[in-house]
Amino acid sequence: MQNNLAFLAMLLVLTPWINAQTWTPTEKDLTVLQIPVKEGPAITPFLHYLLRKAWQQDDRRLERIRAVRGEQDLSRLQQELRASLLKNMGGLPETKTPLNARVVGTIKQSGYRIEKVIFESLPHFYVTALVWIPEGKTGPLPAVLVPCGHSTNGKIHYQYICQRLAKRGYVAISWDPVGQGERSQFWDAANARSRYNLVCGEHAILGNLAYLAGANLARWEVWDGIRALDYVLTRPDVDPERISITGTSGGGFQAAHIAALDSRIKVAVPSCYISSLPMRMANRTFADPDSDPEQDISRMVADGIDHSGLLVLIFPRPLILAAAVLDFFPIEGTRKTFHEVSGLYKYFGKGESISLVEGYHRHQFSPENLAVAFQFLDVFNKLPVKPELEGFEPLDDKQLVCTKSGQVSTEFTDAVPMTRLVRDIIKEKPVAALPIGDQYRTSEYPGIDRWAVAEHKGRPVENTIAWEKSGQSAGPRLVIERYLLRHSGGLVMPVVHVRRESQSGPRRAAFWLNLRGKARPADWQSVAQMIEQGYEVISFDFRGVGEERMRYETKVPEEAAKADSEANFFDPLNSVMANYVYNSLLIGRPYMLQMIEDVEIASRFAREKLGLNDLTLVAATPEAGTVAWAAGQCLPDLKVRRDGAIFRWSEAVEQQRELWPIQLLLPGGAFVQ
Repeated sequence: MQNNLAFLAMLLVLTPWINAQTWTPTEKDLTVLQIPVKEGPAITPFLHYLLRKAWQQDDRRLERIRAVRGEQDLSRLQQELRASLLKNMGGLPETKTPLNARVVGTIKQSGYRIEKVIFESLPHFYVTALVWIPEGKTGPLPAVLVPCGHSTNGKIHYQYICQRLAKRGYVAISWDPVGQGERSQFWDAANARSRYNLVCGEHAILGNLAYLAGANLARWEVWDGIRALDYVLTRPDVDPERISITGTSGGGFQAAHIAALDSRIKVAVPSCYISSLPMRMANRTFADPDSDPEQDISRMVADGIDHSGLLVLIFPRPLILAAAVLDFFPIEGTRKTFHEVSGLYKYFGKGESISLVEGYHRHQFSPENLAVAFQFLDVFNKLPVKPELEGFEPLDDKQLVCTKSGQVSTEFTDAVPMTRLVRDIIKEKPVAALPIGDQYRTSEYPGIDRWAVAEHKGRPVENTIAWEKSGQSAGPRLVIERYLLRHSGGLVMPVVHVRRESQSGPRRAAFWLNLRGKARPADWQSVAQMIEQGYEVISFDFRGVGEERMRYETKVPEEAAKADSEANFFDPLNSVMANYVYNSLLIGRPYMLQMIEDVEIASRFAREKLGLNDLTLVAATPEAGTVAWAAGQCLPDLKVRRDGAIFRWSEAVEQQRELWPIQLLLPGGAFVQ
């Protein structure tokens, strides 16, 4: 009899576990939103939230420009912008090492010749370049730097600019950016191709890693340009007082940044790049979703730099913006930025030194824009102004390759890969270990610990976690409660609370974390284990994912078909999530820290509405383990259950890891304790 009673007692204890194991909720049981997100592109609540933050910061930026009343004000603003830009890029290398430049070939053409040049912007960091030189001209001649945009063959693609410049009387130099042309960093020699695409793919791998080291891919791109200028200035056929720069798209990015940071550039002509970052944040996901980290320097909006700040740094040097009305860089942003900065030029009596040319076409440095830009260059380089554009006869790609093998990495056994430069920057510029809690509670922290927790009354309330119950389901001896939390002026958080039907003894809760969203039926065994261990389980969607995930494919159909839509959503090289992450960097609040905000919001709700105080974070995946660990460091009243290895930023940099969850991107993460 006694044994039977013991068996029954044990059975009663195990019944919830047996029921939880043998019963699985439906998708409906774990769905909070009454109306599902529709298929297709959308301005989601999270995207709207990011844009609202960006425009608030833009208002402050405008106030700084409007406060300029004299040369002293302007000088102070330029110094502040330069310091912020350099800091957020990770600075520039401190030493100009020998270029070791060599001419490895010459091509003679009618009216000009091309010299193939290889130089080292850093020791054993080889740069392949083409120098286009007019024939029959007496020097020294004006020179134009032509940084490349996003083309697989790098400098070769931009021969249509360089050839025309040489025919016009300019020395022109164009070089392969790292990750393009002859400078692939992930070259598969056996298959004669990169492991990633040479448009933006390699930039994504390199740039994401650079963020973790507290830098940006722009650091090395700008440095290559500065060293290309150093090389040009060693040439006796170049006039050092007549140096200009022009480039389009990614070349426009480089042209603006190099000119902003190197005053030896006398005239700047960025094409198809200058816009307004809050506007760019709004359309990038739909118009130009490829990951391209150098164009998203951390805090570029938060610190009031934006594209207008680059142009302010170029002032008072001559500047013309070339723009495409149908570009994915919003033309309204180009006009807005031009209006702001041209006002500054005019205020200081330099109105004739700034101009804007617009072509009614898509993303390109069109012949009509080139013609106007070249005339602008002629005026300020004291050359006869030619209204017509020179003819162009393309040369075969094979003629314009500098290395015999076609790739620096296979040509030079001592070539240093950029992933190693990223790794070594930590050793070059040691930084004191930074507690992640300090990063979390910067000025961008929204003060969640002071927010009220209250029932939603039908209208948003600032600084409040407003909850509403959206439904309830029951299983054998189990209850699933569904809640929607509204906060931050428009964000919503779907939450599910799983508990036993009756609970005796102390209550404790496990927060089940997954970067892709709250628990689903397929995850039920993991949830059931928590219930067996006596926990109530809370699971929620991080902002922008789960039920709030945008049902939109950023990839072209043939690429999208290689994986399911959810996997594509999180792709670190081209995805909605990658664009969320980069937009978050621009406003100075990395998505990684915003996920911790979500943990804090959910924990406030659990305590003050559900009456749960013993809270433990449980990671469903190793990647979620990083968020759990970080949240535990930032919110010490939460416990963290460590079940295995987690992603560590310092290890990713040390191991030169190529792919990892983009949501975990944290600038300077390699220095975080």
